[in-house]
Amino acid sequence: MLEYFLESYIITIVGLTSAYFWGEHVHPGSGLICIFIALVLGVLEISLSFDNAVINAMKLEKMSPLWRHRFLTWGIVIAVFGMRFLFPILVVSIFAKLSMLEVTKIALTNADKYAHYLQQTHAPIVTFGGMFLIMLFLNYFFNHEKEVHWIRPIENWLAHLDYMRGIEVLISFLMLLATQYFVPEEQKMAVTVAGIWGVITYLAIDGFTHYLEKHEQMRIDKCAVQGAACTGFVSFLYLELIDASFSLDGVLGAFALSNDIIIISIGLAIGAIFVRSLTIMLVEKKTLKQFLYLEHGAHWAIGALACLMLVSTVKEIPEIVTGGIGLAFIILSLISSILHNKKQERLLAKND
Repeated sequence: MLEYFLESYIITIVGLTSAYFWGEHVHPGSGLICIFIALVLGVLEISLSFDNAVINAMKLEKMSPLWRHRFLTWGIVIAVFGMRFLFPILVVSIFAKLSMLEVTKIALTNADKYAHYLQQTHAPIVTFGGMFLIMLFLNYFFNHEKEVHWIRPIENWLAHLDYMRGIEVLISFLMLLATQYFVPEEQKMAVTVAGIWGVITYLAIDGFTHYLEKHEQMRIDKCAVQGAACTGFVSFLYLELIDASFSLDGVLGAFALSNDIIIISIGLAIGAIFVRSLTIMLVEKKTLKQFLYLEHGAHWAIGALACLMLVSTVKEIPEIVTGGIGLAFIILSLISSILHNKKQERLLAKND
């Protein structure tokens, strides 16, 4: 375990030390409080993103060791600096019609004002992420070639819906239509546009990924290096977008604990590092092959998270609910997998 999480422990120590000194710099005497908040945010991020680790592991199994390494190095920079710090600033800049430099200054010097701006953009942000994750959820279960089912009656029925071409897009847009019906009038357009872009983004990335996978052998025959590089890059981009969608809820929810963007970034970064390490461990230990239903549990958790994100456009959802439901699906699927393995072992022993 230490070999997989050593970097995470080191970054945690560095992050908590930085949180202490930042807290003392901004409000003398608040260093220990900042450490506590950062730790809570780290745990929150891990609990919300465990299903994300499983999904990432599925994709990483098909990637080369080089791109796995890049996901852990380049990807963590994007995840921490890009999604946990830069993205909220960019969104506030767009909706508040302020320059990113001005928003950054507000975030660092006037936390309450920054939190107010971010709260105003909450609905379109979570709608974009929610629609992206809904598509991911539906695309996984709407597959008539899928032979393994965890919740058999429901999953078997969902698999046969795949015969209706475009059904996942139709369902997604119906959910978006229902969501924008309940949001305040002044936010309807922003929510609708954000949701449409969430669906379009998923379709574009997923379609391009399938295109490369379908033509991978032909590309390798023509230019092996180029084929591998392109496939690795698109898979990397796909994983980063999934991570971004998962992180939206955590980033926005973090402001319930602190308005200080530096402390929030440190806390969420600690959690993101552990999730990355967990992902690599799942891949290298072949955990998904050992636990048959873990992948299914992760996708049910994604579906639940996506629905809760859409609901949160009009009603606040406590982070404990979001994380708890996702974790429950993971644990139940893990238990089911263990029971399945024991059953198979008994059958083998009986046949012998």
